[in-house]
Amino acid sequence: MTDHATPNLPSRDFSSTEEFYSALGFESSYRSEGWMILQRGGVQLEFFPFPDLDPYASSFGCCIRLDDLDGLVAQLAASDVQQAKTGIPRYHPPQREASGLTIAYLIDPDGTLLRLIQND
Repeated sequence: MTDHATPNLPSRDFSSTEEFYSALGFESSYRSEGWMILQRGGVQLEFFPFPDLDPYASSFGCCIRLDDLDGLVAQLAASDVQQAKTGIPRYHPPQREASGLTIAYLIDPDGTLLRLIQND
């Protein structure tokens, strides 16, 4: 197996988190009372319980580098997640940034910022 890292993100409620991410193509590969792992292709997100998290005060975030950013954005557009500048959850469509990277942004229901970056 190649070296890799997986983000550990908060979840106020595992069932709600799993439902949100399943609309984006993620499937549960592990779940216990204290941990949950969701996968979509080669992307793995791990969640820990944080029932008292205020999503509007959350400072959690991660970068996800994708070979098919457009595919995930299409699933976002087809889901209940709104393309918006305020509110939770929401997303911002991909744009080429000054860094030269194409990045979309997703704020999940727990206020976590996921930077969705197209692999070159």
